[in-house]
Amino acid sequence: MPIATVNPANGETLRTFDALEDDEIEKRIAAADAAFRDHRTTTFAERARLLDRAAGLLDEDREDIARTMTLEMGKPITAARAEAAKCAKAMRWYAAHAEELLADEHPAAADVEDSGAVRAYVRYRPLGPVLAVMPWNFPLWQVVRFAAPALMAGNTCLLKHASNVPQTALYLGDLFHRAGFPAGCFQTLLVGSKAVEGILRDRRVAAATLTGSEPAGRSVAAIAGDEVKHTVLELGGSDPYLVLPSADVAKAARTAVTARVQNNGQSCIAAKRFIVHTEVYEEFAERFTVGMRELTVGDPLEETTDVGPIAMEQGRADLEELVDDAVNRGAEALCGGKRPEGLGGGLENGWFYAPTVLAGVTPGMRVHREETFGPVATLYRVDSLDEAVDVANDTSFGLSSNVWTRDAGEAERCVRDLQAGGVFFNGMTASHPALPFGGVKRSGYGRELAGHGIREFCNATTVWYGSEPR
Repeated sequence: MPIATVNPANGETLRTFDALEDDEIEKRIAAADAAFRDHRTTTFAERARLLDRAAGLLDEDREDIARTMTLEMGKPITAARAEAAKCAKAMRWYAAHAEELLADEHPAAADVEDSGAVRAYVRYRPLGPVLAVMPWNFPLWQVVRFAAPALMAGNTCLLKHASNVPQTALYLGDLFHRAGFPAGCFQTLLVGSKAVEGILRDRRVAAATLTGSEPAGRSVAAIAGDEVKHTVLELGGSDPYLVLPSADVAKAARTAVTARVQNNGQSCIAAKRFIVHTEVYEEFAERFTVGMRELTVGDPLEETTDVGPIAMEQGRADLEELVDDAVNRGAEALCGGKRPEGLGGGLENGWFYAPTVLAGVTPGMRVHREETFGPVATLYRVDSLDEAVDVANDTSFGLSSNVWTRDAGEAERCVRDLQAGGVFFNGMTASHPALPFGGVKRSGYGRELAGHGIREFCNATTVWYGSEPR
């Protein structure tokens, strides 16, 4: 796959880049290894000062980097600005909290004595250079939510970003350099996917994190397993959105529109399967369909655009195949189900798809099993909470989930029984620095963000003293 910026709104290639040669990759791995030896010895205060500086620079650059993201992968400009602001917030959060999150842990005195020690504790130490294989859909946020905790823990970072967002990838390397992080602490590697195996097998690379497709996750996990290296995987999602009889249906429907089409529908944690109790199904379906139909599809650089293009031409083709298969097997498109017409303004060659609601989806349809990475929602009618939970769990994925209810008993049942890394009540799933993020089943393993995320790439070292040294 070429390393190039191709504007998905019109198909125009804006810039192309040469992939790094093997000798340059070697130099950068060596630089990451050398930088780690010094960076791991710096204080939390020193690291926090640099990360705070990076956050300030990102705030200053917000308009420019937002435009770059929009041109590279098509997210609405308003969403791109919000993504940049969120990244700066996360940097500041880790700068403020990393030291307490990685503080030494002291067992109870009785347990220390029982172990035969005069003193014992657990210390978190960084692992070394970490390879991050990142996707295009949130080209800043996906990287920062890994890099901020990794750098604060004392690790160094090697970024292999998606090949369609090279300018955003290069910006990130420049950002951390301008903030004052020493050479080698954070480096962007413009390489294709075939180079990943060699990098991960290098003895100096300590671990890897990947956000992306299930096939990509399997590949990286297999290589890392062969090398006995730690990995964190955040893969696909087909998140359920349950609407139960006690819900505020009007609010649930309004929120559902945003939950489905955020980032043009290209989000692993976007709600995708809308599972609605029969008592409120008709009202929800009508409100939700109207909301989806009224969205503005168009130029993502325009402030009034709600939904921009699919990031890649093949992505739109994949989405069309899923919708066509469902309709051919009996599903009904309550709205959308095709490419939008009459966009004009040079957008005719862009990779747009109309916001779509599919009703009457059955297990024999591909869309019931596969992730829809675009503004396509599937709608299910259920007769009970038991059935709602069964439908919600009838997927190979388990990233997050949404539930709308005013009933505390129903809420506790969903926390107990929904197979997902998160359960969000009466609102849409979102990631936040203070809350762990990740999934179960084929949505991956490990956690990002919060204390869980910063400790993923640390060695939990047991320190035990039979007697105190002098």
